[in-house]
Amino acid sequence: MSRKVVRTSKFRHVFGQAAKADQCYDDIRISQMTWDSNFCSVNPKFVAMIVDASGGGAFMVLPLNKTGRIDMSYPTVCGHTAPVLDIEFCPHNDNIIASSSEDCSVMIWEIPDGGLTTSLTEPVVKLEGHSKRVGILSWHPTAHNVLMSAGCDNVLILWNVARGEAMVRMDTLHTDLIYSACWNRDGSRILTSCKDKTLRVLDPRKGTVIYEKEKPHEGSRPVRAVFVSDGKILSTGFSRMSERQVALWDPKNFGEPLNLQELDTSSGVLLPFFDPDTGIVYLCGKGDSSIRYFEVTDEAPYVHYLSMYSSKESQKGMGYMPKRGLEVNKCEIARFYKLHERKCEPIVMTVPRKSDLFQEDLYPDTIGPEPSVEADEWFEGKEAKPILISLKDGFVATTKAKEFKVHKSLLKTTTASAGSQQDNTGVRHLPFKLLVTEFEFLSDIKTKEVQSLRKEVKDLKAALEELTKRVSELESKN
Repeated sequence: MSRKVVRTSKFRHVFGQAAKADQCYDDIRISQMTWDSNFCSVNPKFVAMIVDASGGGAFMVLPLNKTGRIDMSYPTVCGHTAPVLDIEFCPHNDNIIASSSEDCSVMIWEIPDGGLTTSLTEPVVKLEGHSKRVGILSWHPTAHNVLMSAGCDNVLILWNVARGEAMVRMDTLHTDLIYSACWNRDGSRILTSCKDKTLRVLDPRKGTVIYEKEKPHEGSRPVRAVFVSDGKILSTGFSRMSERQVALWDPKNFGEPLNLQELDTSSGVLLPFFDPDTGIVYLCGKGDSSIRYFEVTDEAPYVHYLSMYSSKESQKGMGYMPKRGLEVNKCEIARFYKLHERKCEPIVMTVPRKSDLFQEDLYPDTIGPEPSVEADEWFEGKEAKPILISLKDGFVATTKAKEFKVHKSLLKTTTASAGSQQDNTGVRHLPFKLLVTEFEFLSDIKTKEVQSLRKEVKDLKAALEELTKRVSELESKN
C-alpha cells in the first residue's frame, strides 16, 4: 500500500537570500512614523523610500544601480507639508510616483530618467479631496491614470489623474478607519478591510458593496486583505487571544473560511503580497525579522505553508518588485526591498534549478507596463483584461515613443480657470499648471537645427562662389 506523504510542488524549495553589503542602500534615515503601510515602492528603474524629514514630509527615489552609502545631502521629493504615509509607482510609467500624506493631499511626481539631481518640491498634479490624512494609495492595474486613495476620514476616492479630478467618491460605505484597499487583477473590483471589523468587496464605478463579511478575524487589531486567484480573498488578522492568523475566503460563500491558520503571537500587522503567476503569497510582518510564504491552490486545504526567510534585524517596511524587474536567468521569482532603520536591503526569492535556460513553468506570461484602457473609457464602463508580456528574453523596456505617449497623457493640461473649482460632491479640483510638453520642446530644437543647417549651406555656397570668382580672375590675368 503506497501512501502520498509530501505534496508535489515546484515551489517547495524556494529560498530567500539577502543581497551582499555592497548591493544594499546605506545611510538612509527611514521614517519613524507608526503608520502600517509599506513605506517603500520599487520598479525596474527606481526604488523609493519614505524618509525622516524636518518641517514636512519627504521620500527618497534612487536609481536601482545607485547602491552603497547614500550621501546625507542626496536630493529628496519634499513637497508635502506633513509626514508622507504611503507611496506607489505607476504601473504604466516607471517615472511617475504618487504620494499621500498627513497634510490631507495626494501628489503625483515625475522622476527624471537618471534620478534626482535637485530636490523636487513642485508636483505635476496635486489632488485634494480628503479632509483627514491620506494613508492608502493604489494605482489601477489596467486603466491608465486611475488612482485610488483612502483617508482617515473613512472616504475612498477614485481619481482621473490626467484631469486632476475625483470621479468617484465613496463616503458612506465605511463607518470607521480603512485599514487596507486593493484592486483585483483586472481592476473590476475593490477589496477593503476596515476598523469596523468588516471585509467589503466593492463595485468601483457604482460605489456599491457587492459582498461583505463581518468579523473575518475575532481580534481587535488591524486586518489586511488581498485578492488571490479565482476571485478568492486572503486575509491576515488576529484571534481573540491576539494570535496572528491567515485565512482564505470565497466571497460568494462568506460564511466560513476555506482555510484558517494560526501563526504566532507577535503583535506586528502582516502585510500580504500575492504573486498571481506562481500562486505564492508572502507575509511580511511589520517589526518582524522574517518573511513567511504559502502556496495558494485550488485543492483543499488551499493554503499550503512553504517556508520562512529569517534574518536578525526587524523590518520597518517592504517593497515588492514587479515581475518584469526580476532576473529570470537566475530563477528569481520574487524580490523584496526590506527597510531597516538606516538602510534598504534587497532580498531575493529563488527556485533552485540546475539549468541556466529559461524556465517556462516558473515564468508564465505576466502583466506588462502597457495599459489596456484609458481613464475616461474605464470610468464610462469599459472593462479590459491586463496586457501580458513574455519574460523569455528578459523584460525589454518600452520604446521612448511609448514612454513619451504615457508621459504626455499624464501631463495633459486642462483649460480650467485659474482659480480652484468645487463641484456638488464637495471635491476641490485644482487646475493644471501649463506645462511645455516634451514633444513641443523637441520640435523646437529640430526647427532650430534645420535653420542653422540652412544658414551654414547658404554661407558655404557664398564662399564657394567667391572662390570661383577669384580663380577666374587669376586665370584671366595669366
